[in-house]
Amino acid sequence: MNQFLQQLVNGLSIGSIYALMAVGYSLVYSIMNFSNFAHGSVIMLGAYFGFFALTLLGLPFALAFFVAASGTALFAVALERLAYKPLRDRKAPFLYFIITAMGASIFIDNSVIATIGPTPKTFPQASLPSFLRSGSVEIGSLNVGRVDIAMFVITAICLAALVLFIDKTKMGKAIQATAYNMKASALMGINPGFVIILVFAIGGALAGVAGVLYGMKYQVYPQMSSITMKSFIAAVFGGLGSLPGALLGSVLLALIETFVSGYVSTQLRDLFAFGILIAMLVIRPQGIMGKSMEDKA
Repeated sequence: MNQFLQQLVNGLSIGSIYALMAVGYSLVYSIMNFSNFAHGSVIMLGAYFGFFALTLLGLPFALAFFVAASGTALFAVALERLAYKPLRDRKAPFLYFIITAMGASIFIDNSVIATIGPTPKTFPQASLPSFLRSGSVEIGSLNVGRVDIAMFVITAICLAALVLFIDKTKMGKAIQATAYNMKASALMGINPGFVIILVFAIGGALAGVAGVLYGMKYQVYPQMSSITMKSFIAAVFGGLGSLPGALLGSVLLALIETFVSGYVSTQLRDLFAFGILIAMLVIRPQGIMGKSMEDKA
């Protein structure tokens, strides 16, 4: 029983990071109907921004967190302006967006390798607050890492703030309207271009937070962008374009991976993850909570 509860806690911790990453995929898909495969590279940059803000600039952890989130938000907006907006202006097929996103991801990853280097970097313990340093907290018979607790709490705060923003503010309502029907929302006075910028900025900021948290738990390295593809699987599993679906898919995927690693084999973890993706695309392409394109329109 103790092992089951320990694996459950581990799964929730990893699932919280997947959720922060998956939200960016879902937000962009809900507006533009394409998967932004460059989002993983933005997450990787967030980890580097946080790392260098702590080590080179010597900023306090909270300020370094803000720098990472702000930097990735600006970068995501710049990516949209430079790579995706020209395609939107020419009304290019969505296949072009996907190809451009994949090309942008490869370009960003290799730029980091060429400039910073491929060597993994570890967040220095001395730069982190005491409650985030290596160690665990005993809760009954369970050992929960301090970083895992922080990951879960920070993710919960970020996602709660996002839900409140989407549901309670005018800009949030504009995002919902644009996601439902971009042409109709434009006729009602909503500026779709500004909404797209806002969505990329929000997704980028959350990517920065996720990158720092992932880097604290593991390491910072250019190939992080390929690891974050798990969050895309989670977004598809829960339903691309659905924020609750992204959260649900992330938690379920992380729990499945954790229990497979704990009870079966760590070597089969990725096999199960990508198997779930293939099965979901075959059985229910819109995901658990996603809507078909006909329903969305």
